[in-house]
Amino acid sequence: MANYQLRVAHLYGNLLNTYGDNGNLLVLDYLAKKMDVEMTTTIVSLYEPFVADEYDLVFFGGGQDYEQKIVAHDLQSKKEALTSYIENDGVLLAICGGYQLLGHYYVTANDEKIMGIGALDHYTTRQENHRFIGDIKIVNETFNETYIGFENHNGRTFLGKGERPLGIVVDGHGNNGEDQTEGVIYRNVFGSYFHGPLLARNTNLAKRILNLALAKKYGSDFLIK
Repeated sequence: MANYQLRVAHLYGNLLNTYGDNGNLLVLDYLAKKMDVEMTTTIVSLYEPFVADEYDLVFFGGGQDYEQKIVAHDLQSKKEALTSYIENDGVLLAICGGYQLLGHYYVTANDEKIMGIGALDHYTTRQENHRFIGDIKIVNETFNETYIGFENHNGRTFLGKGERPLGIVVDGHGNNGEDQTEGVIYRNVFGSYFHGPLLARNTNLAKRILNLALAKKYGSDFLIK
């Protein structure tokens, strides 16, 4: 039996998996095993409660507008618990639609406003007959790390109070194509538009996320080399 355990909640994992974003969990599990950590993942989906104390890490992927509308409605029942988890420095990774739904709202390509839970202070508008598609490269100056990936999104996200970007865009479009930001960091929450999946090409970030979750649970820092 592994010396350490991490309990992971995969929000709506049976509904949201655009562009293989569930691969982020495979990367985390692979790295965890290398350091003798057992990672157990539970899908928390429609009509199921999110119990913050039962999880050390949360993953929230993205999907098409149809699935995201269904998720957005159900997510309101988890709003209080998820917000409490986040404000208590719970570790969470959100990609694309999951990232959008943690904010106040997003507007679909068909101009429909879908409400998020407002746990984070960003919001997302739409583009008219256009998407941000292509390779992207960003730099996180705080961590002195460079992240590369692929973006494909109609949404234009604008960060709010207390939020800072995951990185500054070197190549590509990022959150909105205007302010050179990509993704978000708020407390121990990481959000991004990177598909591919994100962590497969950026294991330095994957290690950072694992270390945060382990340090919060066990009270000290864990490093994956």
